[in-house]
Amino acid sequence: MKVLMFGWEFPPHISGGLGTACYGLTTSLKKEKTDILFVVPKTFGDEPDKAIELVSASEVDVPLRRDQKLIVQSARIKEIVNVRHEEGITTFEVPSTLSPYGVTKASEQAHGIEHWSYPVYEPGVMLQLEETEVTVPGAEERTRYAFKGGYGDQLLQEVSRYGEVAGIIGQRQDFDVIHAHDWMTIPAGLAAQAASGKPLIIHVHATEFDRAGGTGHPGVHALEKEGMEKADHVIAVSQWTKDIIVAKYHIPADKISVVHNGIIEEKHDRSGVWHPMQGQVITFLGRITHQKGPLYFVEAARKVHQHFPDAHFVMAGSGDMLPAVIERVASLRMSSHFHYTGFLKKQEINKVLAFTDIYVMPSVSEPFGITPLEAIQAGVPVIISKQSGVAEVLDSAIKVDFWDVDALANAMATILRYESLSTTLKKNGREEVQTITWDKTAKRVNEIYAQVCREQVAVV
Repeated sequence: MKVLMFGWEFPPHISGGLGTACYGLTTSLKKEKTDILFVVPKTFGDEPDKAIELVSASEVDVPLRRDQKLIVQSARIKEIVNVRHEEGITTFEVPSTLSPYGVTKASEQAHGIEHWSYPVYEPGVMLQLEETEVTVPGAEERTRYAFKGGYGDQLLQEVSRYGEVAGIIGQRQDFDVIHAHDWMTIPAGLAAQAASGKPLIIHVHATEFDRAGGTGHPGVHALEKEGMEKADHVIAVSQWTKDIIVAKYHIPADKISVVHNGIIEEKHDRSGVWHPMQGQVITFLGRITHQKGPLYFVEAARKVHQHFPDAHFVMAGSGDMLPAVIERVASLRMSSHFHYTGFLKKQEINKVLAFTDIYVMPSVSEPFGITPLEAIQAGVPVIISKQSGVAEVLDSAIKVDFWDVDALANAMATILRYESLSTTLKKNGREEVQTITWDKTAKRVNEIYAQVCREQVAVV
């Protein structure tokens, strides 16, 4: 089985869980002897796994034909509307859209002008000059798009151009199935599908409803809907996400398979870790956006601080709600107990988890959530929202509704107060995450590959 896979990011250049998920899945698919051609907008040369064939869309030649447009003039006999004979001159009146001196059609009508008269001296002959635009093919040239990748202000333009490149790759490469991750790669998946006739799988890691807390960007929502409708199959990272797809995008449930994410096994050593703060540390790790519920974390922290005045709260990440968070913390007079790290890379995340006592994920809508698994693997007890995909596979975590600040604060305080509870959560969690693997995910994805290929053959 050979897969043409489209992703928007790949480690180490990532901004969230999408790149991590793509790496975990492709690594395990390789163990299953699945060949993968993974296309990203741009490669940097420091990608970790050389066993996976990475293609930079920035290095693909795009044909560019500079056609010329010419105006061809011709004449034809015009129907005569009215004939007048005055003092030896015969005048033929004809309808005309010509407007001398730049007069517009609107002003013609305003002044009661409906046609113009043209005197001719050969009765019975009236010619109308017509102009036709003709496209003349020019010489074919080639260009390359310099993709930036990431999620900047040119994202929609890059998504469109990425789709153009994908169509070219779809024509040139040999593969069995197309696998596209999230909305940024949907035009690419559709273009490759149209160019090759091969089955397309759309892998939904998040929807616009998750990201925006509502309908969000109408163009993105429409693109997601089109992609899932035209795909041969849809993979959702959780039942939570599948339910959203069915309810909000009206995709048939039997077209969607739930395949949970996994985690790559890592060893963590917390002994001898430098602790930068006195007291307990509770960490929020993720994008500081509405989707992740950062203000619920702040409100719960306020309640915990009343009982644990030495506690510190780390907010690791960046996002559009960071100013609002800082302002709210300042109004609570807790600035000395809050610490903002900005975006962290993998090694830096591990350092933060090494001195963290509790990890909290209060997401409003979390399609899956790999970070809680990483925290458990690092020996940290976790609290997660019930509105998350990871809650479907993780039993050794305290689960609360994201809006229930009292329950969240009580869970934090209980773990801090009872060391035995913390120890139990850590022990059970480590055992549980050993069963939540990318290898299991890859096996299920391979089954879906085989299924869509069989279905295509049956239709043909």
